[in-house]
Amino acid sequence: MYHYDLECDRVVEGERFPLYGELHVRHERHAFHPALTFAEHEVHEYVFATQIDTPRVSDVERLEELGEQLAATWVDADEDHYSTDFSFVIVAQTCPETVAEYVENYKNRNLLKGGYFGHYEINLVVVVPDDELSVASTGADVEQAFRVWEPIIKEEPGRLDRFLGWLSR
Repeated sequence: MYHYDLECDRVVEGERFPLYGELHVRHERHAFHPALTFAEHEVHEYVFATQIDTPRVSDVERLEELGEQLAATWVDADEDHYSTDFSFVIVAQTCPETVAEYVENYKNRNLLKGGYFGHYEINLVVVVPDDELSVASTGADVEQAFRVWEPIIKEEPGRLDRFLGWLSR
C-alpha cells in the first residue's frame, strides 16, 4: 500500500498551498539474491491543493506554468527515472463552465530524452464539494481522494473468505 507524505501550508516558488503531498516509489527486481538488482526505476508524485472560491482559467494556467517550472528543477532525468507527476487541485465554491472545459481537455505529458529518461506529467483537478462535483484532466488519479462525498465501498467477502473466516472462529 502506498501513501503520500502530507504537509500543511507549503510555499513552493512563492505560491502557498494549504495542502501538499509527495510520494516516492522505487521499483527494482532481484536476480538470485537481493544484492543483484536490475530494472530499477523511480516514480515521484507531488500533489498541491489550494482553495479558490471561483477559479478562472488564468488561475489554472498559472498552476500549469508552476508545474513546468517545477519539472525543470525537480525532475532528475536519468536512466532510473520513470515518471514524475505534478497534480494541482483547486477546491472551489463554484466551477465556471470555461474552467471545467479547460481542465477536462487538458493533457500535458512530456517525454524526457525520447522516453529513455522517463516522463513528467502535469495534472489538473477542480473539486466543488458542496455541489458534489469534480472535474479532472485525463491522468489525474488523485481526483478520487478529493471526492469526499462518495461513500467508501467495502468489498463483500467471497465464498473462500467467508469459509476461512468461519474456520478461524
